[in-house]
Amino acid sequence: MKLRKAGTAAAAAVVLALTATACGGGSDSGDETITVGIKFDQPGLGLKTPDGDFTGFDVDVAKYVAKELGYDEKDIEWKEAPSAERENLISRGDVDFIVASYSITDERKEKVSFAGPYFLAHQDLLIRTDETSIKEAKDLNSKKLCSVAGSTSAQNVKNELAPKADLDEQGGYSQCLTGLENKVVDALTTDDAILAGYAAQDEHKGKFKLAGLSLSDENYGIGLKKGDTELQKKINDALKKMVEDGSWEQAVKDNFGPAGYEHEPAPEITETS
Repeated sequence: MKLRKAGTAAAAAVVLALTATACGGGSDSGDETITVGIKFDQPGLGLKTPDGDFTGFDVDVAKYVAKELGYDEKDIEWKEAPSAERENLISRGDVDFIVASYSITDERKEKVSFAGPYFLAHQDLLIRTDETSIKEAKDLNSKKLCSVAGSTSAQNVKNELAPKADLDEQGGYSQCLTGLENKVVDALTTDDAILAGYAAQDEHKGKFKLAGLSLSDENYGIGLKKGDTELQKKINDALKKMVEDGSWEQAVKDNFGPAGYEHEPAPEITETS
């Protein structure tokens, strides 16, 4: 865990003083960083670009929160957080917090704590533009459906909406998208915000469309170590400020505007303990 500015100032001062006494001088290491988990393969939310930059709504939220915690953008170490690994990354201390289309659920709250929510999405389907046979969730019972291992969307469909669907769980959405384009699968399911990001990419324009189904409510939260109420409060305060000063709305427009995605208003923060 590398988030240590607030908790180690006094200790650092003692160490520097002892170093100066023993060696006749001292230096600031200058390596204080914060490690944030994001998705690397979700256009519009969390994407690592070919030149090594990071873009997306979750990235903008993470940058804003980090700044409110006292970290410049250059102090952020980005770590990929696949859906199935998010709880492990937090419990091992590999990240300080995760902003990665991380839906708040009771099951997950047994292992980690959340701040937020900071965004409300709805589960939907991405289908090919020429697809006419999928109009509602039950139509998936005779189809091959792709989603990502560890996601709530995959289990929601399999357990509740279309139990006879042939579910193909992949390690990332990119594999599902390739399968959809090549007609290996009939639909990709996840949150509408994620699907809108893919559909808006230049290389995918005109190929896919959202089915327009609100199959669930997905409240995105910022995942952190279980029981860390101090960090939770600081992040919640940052999220409130982001909404109040207009930065939240601007980030939504910047990242989802090209897809014509109609987003929900900023949700009320409920995760406070």
